[in-house]
Amino acid sequence: MNQVFQVSGMSCSHCTRAVTGAIQEIDPAAKVEVDLDAGTVQVDSERPRTDIAGAIREAGYEIAA
Repeated sequence: MNQVFQVSGMSCSHCTRAVTGAIQEIDPAAKVEVDLDAGTVQVDSERPRTDIAGAIREAGYEIAA
């Protein structure tokens, strides 16, 4: 299932690695694409949206409502 999140606070390659790693920690098979310019994270995963959002928040980033 493809899901897109608006994420604030991402600005560099460290942010990309942190968000990608947090998501892949809960779903190693997830495909994650981070677009720093757009502030989006696109995730292809079977995990519920709430789980992925929680992983992003645990990595220290906020998700826009």
